[in-house]
Amino acid sequence: MSQANAPIYQIKITLRDSKPPIWRRLLISSETTLDKLHRIIQVAMGWYDSHLHMFDIHSQQYSAPLPYDPGHLAELRMKSTNRVRLSKLITGEGDRFIYEYDFGDSWKHQIVVEKILPPDPKQKLPICITGKRACPPEDVGGVWGYESFLEAIKDSTHPEHEEYLEWVGDDFDPDAFDLDEVNANLKMIR
Repeated sequence: MSQANAPIYQIKITLRDSKPPIWRRLLISSETTLDKLHRIIQVAMGWYDSHLHMFDIHSQQYSAPLPYDPGHLAELRMKSTNRVRLSKLITGEGDRFIYEYDFGDSWKHQIVVEKILPPDPKQKLPICITGKRACPPEDVGGVWGYESFLEAIKDSTHPEHEEYLEWVGDDFDPDAFDLDEVNANLKMIR
């Protein structure tokens, strides 16, 4: 089925354990592969795709094969993300699954299929329709490291205040979310 004639999934991606929640709502084609969904999530959330990832869908794990060790997925009992389309895995509205990025920091994202919409050949996909809050910086130490990071950058007397601001930049705003920037970057995904 062509992407133009495929149903559209409205999904909500929420970074688990983030308080207040960090999330994005997107429209994607039901014919999106898991490999492409990984790239979409990276852009929508604001990650840099510098770590390994996996999906956990209905108790089956999927990941990208490593170029230097293509057999590792079988050893880990995972399937490849390359040709698996969401339409083959999603059973209906309300379906949920996990996307984990950076196994060291363990950024787990809950993905919920909120709606299944009819095809719309005029709709350019993927597109982010709304979201809240900035993505945490890479390598900050997971959700708990991010909480400590936020405390430090808000408190000028904190011993790590200057170090963190130098690392992340003075203009980091944890409440910022730029929908136009996300969508401009999503247009580059093929």
